[in-house]
Amino acid sequence: MLSLRRTAPAETEPLPLPLWVRGDTNAFFGLAVNVLVNVLTLTGLCLGVVKIPADDVFHTILPALGIALIAGNIYYAYLGRRLARREGRQDVTAMPYGPSVPHMFIVVFVIMLPIYLKTKDPLLAWKAGIAWAFIIGVIGAFVGPYIRRYAPRAALLGTLAGISVSFISMRPAGQMWDHLWIALPVFLLLLIGLMTDLKLPGNIPIGLAALLVGTAIGWVGGAMDGSAVSAAADDITFALPGLHLHTLFSGLSDVAPLLATAIPLGVYNFTEGMSNVESAAAAGDNYNLRSVLLADGAGAVIGSALGSPFPPAVYVGHPGWKAAGGRTGYSLATGAVIALMCFLGMFSLLGAIFPVAAIVPILLYIGLLIGAQAFQLSPKAHAAAVVAALVPNLASWAVGQIDNALAAAGTDASKVGEAGLESSGVVYHGLMVLGQGAILAGLILGALVAFVIDKRFVPAAAVALAGAALSFIGLIHAPKIDWNASGGVSLGYLFAAVLCGAFALTRPTPREPDAEELELERLHGGGLSAATAPEPQNEQGPAPVPEPAPAGVGALPDTTTETAQPHKSAATD
Repeated sequence: MLSLRRTAPAETEPLPLPLWVRGDTNAFFGLAVNVLVNVLTLTGLCLGVVKIPADDVFHTILPALGIALIAGNIYYAYLGRRLARREGRQDVTAMPYGPSVPHMFIVVFVIMLPIYLKTKDPLLAWKAGIAWAFIIGVIGAFVGPYIRRYAPRAALLGTLAGISVSFISMRPAGQMWDHLWIALPVFLLLLIGLMTDLKLPGNIPIGLAALLVGTAIGWVGGAMDGSAVSAAADDITFALPGLHLHTLFSGLSDVAPLLATAIPLGVYNFTEGMSNVESAAAAGDNYNLRSVLLADGAGAVIGSALGSPFPPAVYVGHPGWKAAGGRTGYSLATGAVIALMCFLGMFSLLGAIFPVAAIVPILLYIGLLIGAQAFQLSPKAHAAAVVAALVPNLASWAVGQIDNALAAAGTDASKVGEAGLESSGVVYHGLMVLGQGAILAGLILGALVAFVIDKRFVPAAAVALAGAALSFIGLIHAPKIDWNASGGVSLGYLFAAVLCGAFALTRPTPREPDAEELELERLHGGGLSAATAPEPQNEQGPAPVPEPAPAGVGALPDTTTETAQPHKSAATD
């Protein structure tokens, strides 16, 4: 008994966990370049698209984002160290964290830009963006699990693919072809480094290498202006954000239109967060899903209260950073370095140093990847449902392009007249109705098609009734919230519900999932149908799965499976 008491303290001594290991250096450069590119992109979107004054961008929005990033990375480093101590091992890797790519494009092009074009007031658009980010943070961990439980995966991922093809891919593609002699080598480097098993000499991070190559070509080719660098250097100054609760509450005063995009994006947050937690579990680190979701939501709420409309989120790619040797130090360092750059206003200088054509290929790569995963992770039988979910977002993007072109000509659709537009082959009114509330509309349309394909007419009728209700109050297919906002559309959905109900009475045998679908369900969970979707993960975290989920958030994600190429990552390539 005496000897046992003497050995007990040794057994309970805390596990020594260094703050920095050699592998953190490689992981840091990979993740830091990832986050750096994303912050450069959202800075350009604020200045060049929404026309938010530079003083507000560099002294409020970016410092607010910096606070959210450093707080989130500290939290995820804490979770990693807590998990390491609980399991008694030193190889736990923190979850990567940064500004979400899909969200930054949605808040700019779907939320803020339409308001700016209508009012010519960038500050009003900024208020709406802040309110939207707040709603995303609040509903993501609460509404998402329940909608995801019943929505087919093809509808969820198809809607995201619509965003990626239209709002993430098209603008960067156009910017690339403006200076393809800079952009195409960068794009090819990304494809070679991230979609093959080839590596750069010395394991140079592919994102950093691509950015430096594009920058060198741009400067040597005369595409850059040295005087702009000097002017931007003069603007470096230290700034910390203050509370912008009045701005937030002002934006929340007209909250209803924001819900049409915030609700489905809350569902996406849950889905992507769960996929990334599963990816970490596949690499051996079992994190608590609820802790991750609440942290992502808290980051969005904190950022919006300080003035940032850009919600941060857990990034894909944890297995890559783990394979690179990263533990928890790389996360802390990334948050601290990017936050310091935000506080110092250095992104104006970095924007003058790095050519736009060297940055946007990374965004096109992300858009392609997100679009591809909708087909890769959905049942083959649901391919048509994926396309159906794409369509409303494509319509929304097309209407935005038409409106922007008309505005540049000093007119608008109401002055030209819908008849005049349609006589020129532009189906303006139909596209406008289809694209209103595009994210939620895509979710409804994709789910309806998937359930019909599965011959599950009862849930199909329920989805059609939901479409009728949402369009009746104006959350989808209508320019504003109102009773009977889109009567003809609501009636169409109602007729569809009746038709599905009639087929349900015939009691058809539902389509049986094939072996490939069952394997997808086992690996990724949820979304085959209302009948087969599993329960959300419990508080103990998800069970390990053989391969990580695909990319959807970060700018330089790991695109391969653990079983095929276990060391593939942006950090190690």
